[in-house]
Amino acid sequence: MQRMTALFSAALLTAGLMTVQAHAQQDPAQDPAGQPQAQAPAQDFSDDQLQQFADASQEIAVISQEYTERLHAAEDEQSQQEVRMEANDKMVEVVEQNGLDVDTFNAIGHAIQQDPELMQRVQEMAEQS
Repeated sequence: MQRMTALFSAALLTAGLMTVQAHAQQDPAQDPAGQPQAQAPAQDFSDDQLQQFADASQEIAVISQEYTERLHAAEDEQSQQEVRMEANDKMVEVVEQNGLDVDTFNAIGHAIQQDPELMQRVQEMAEQS
């Protein structure tokens, strides 16, 4: 159960920390007519990609916990920004080391938030690794 919560939390946190990159690609999908198209690719993720997402998310959960503590300890806005940037860099590195690019990772993260069955599949993959 803790792993499933960590996986979901990591996906949410990662999506939040990488919003600049994500918004650049997702702005066209904000249009209501574009939303069905944005959801359709969810079925196009391979099992390998989903496994890579699950593996990366588990590592990101550890990073996010460490950097959340550091963020709370930061004394000013400048320090907080430095912690955020360092955390983002580490998370991007983890995503890429697991064989995904950031856009694909964010797309899967978005898809699992929209599709409970897909979320369940990814959670099962995380439990098995």
